[in-house]
Amino acid sequence: MKTLNKIIPTGDRVLVKPFTEAELKKGKKSAFILPESMTKEKSAQGKVLAVGEGKIVDGKLQPVRIKVGDTVIFSKYGYDEVEQDGEELYLLREENILAVVK
Repeated sequence: MKTLNKIIPTGDRVLVKPFTEAELKKGKKSAFILPESMTKEKSAQGKVLAVGEGKIVDGKLQPVRIKVGDTVIFSKYGYDEVEQDGEELYLLREENILAVVK
């Protein structure tokens, strides 16, 4: 049996699987379709896979408001790329999430 490493975000970080351009065009994964110029230049979309515990503000833990399974729109330049099982994933801070798509 193969044991896989799992990426667990720390602090107020969120692990997101970005939607591919094909998924966005087909409207799969309940993605919100943005104009092409916006998806390529200013923001990106994906599904939240994991969230950190939150950050300490004034000595108190402030939990992350984003939940696993949410579809989010996030700043294109506000993430770090990581790879898990050959899949490209993004780690970003909660403040770089622009919106949750309902």
